Amino acid sequence: QLQLVESGGGLVQPGGSLRLSCAASGWTSDYYTIGWFRQAPGKEREGVSCISSSISGGSTNYADSVKGRFTISRDNAKNTVYLQMNSLKPEDTAVYYCAAARVQAMWNPSEYDYWGQGTQVTVSS
Repeated sequence: QLQLVESGGGLVQPGGSLRLSCAASGWTSDYYTIGWFRQAPGKEREGVSCISSSISGGSTNYADSVKGRFTISRDNAKNTVYLQMNSLKPEDTAVYYCAAARVQAMWNPSEYDYWGQGTQVTVSS
């Protein structure tokens, strides 16, 4: 069974950067679509970015709210997917989760089979 562990969250000032990591174990994450989601207090979980499996071409997608600021990538040798977040805004504050789907998936959380525990990102001056 695939297990996911997020790290890299923290407190950052507006305009700053963070890099989140999603480390997979128990199986090769390269076979899965990996998505990053976030959930702010009182709001629904929303998709931020996703990357398809290498077999499917490794295509990437981004929510409009983060396009041009966030970059998703994967290091298959480390079985890890990253989310580089630049030009952070206070509205990016949320708990960020990574998730894995056995099939092609994008923004619907119900399409994902495995979830990490989340990492808090706070953007504040």
